[in-house]
Amino acid sequence: MKRQFLRMGIAAALALVVAAIPQWGLAEPPSYTFSPVNQYDINLTASYWNPIIAYVSEKSGVKLNLKIGRTSADTTSFVLTREVEFVFTNHLFSPEREQLGWKVFGRRQTPALQGQIVVPEDSLITDLTQLKGQEVAFAGPEAFIVYKVPYAHLLSKGINVKVVFGGNQNAAFAQLFSGKVIAAGANSQLVEGYARREGKKFRVLWSSEPFLDLALMASGKVPDKDVKAVAAAFFEMSKDPRGREILSRASKEVGLPNDAYFIPASGADYAPYRRFYQSAPASLH
Repeated sequence: MKRQFLRMGIAAALALVVAAIPQWGLAEPPSYTFSPVNQYDINLTASYWNPIIAYVSEKSGVKLNLKIGRTSADTTSFVLTREVEFVFTNHLFSPEREQLGWKVFGRRQTPALQGQIVVPEDSLITDLTQLKGQEVAFAGPEAFIVYKVPYAHLLSKGINVKVVFGGNQNAAFAQLFSGKVIAAGANSQLVEGYARREGKKFRVLWSSEPFLDLALMASGKVPDKDVKAVAAAFFEMSKDPRGREILSRASKEVGLPNDAYFIPASGADYAPYRRFYQSAPASLH
């Protein structure tokens, strides 16, 4: 009996030693945090992105972990404090933020976006000048197309409004249709998606010049091989039947076109964003 216990003890000790030995070929894949701007509420944003980044992680061999703040401004704060390595955003094209070293590697292939100022279709408001002194909802202070572009236009026309931040575009629209605000700053893509999902109708009072959809970007600290692997997985989704199905389901969830897939892009594609900052008030940088 003593010999049996001795053999069991030796076996257990050997198991511990073996477990402590590195398992060559079984190394953990590189892991990074991915933060997309909150275009929708947290649950809807997660519903869209979770299946996409699960697919990209599997295909690339690079683990992406979703990190979303309570608001779009919170999510961007993760980027500015260098807590994340991959992003889907258009908040990094101001002269100051371009110094942070983020690089565009892709974008979502959708119709061009426009900043808009919208009211419900049955609103008595028909002209921007009627908004003077009124409460207007915007997603948040970081939102480029939804806030900075339309608000800069209002300022350029001398139309001072009372800014109300909803935290994301859905919340701003909820305030609009509940009557808490008289108008909302918007993104044309999100207007169409919300109308499709919620059955609401809008009247557009003003639209901006077109801008490309948000950019997939990587921090300068991510090794080039990992960026290339992640980029290739994003771009291959539309060519793979399973990838196409994931994109289609995710797009339907948020009201995007079924063919909203990812394609290569570079910083040069975002010149209109940079032009905006050349004339925008310093408070909107």
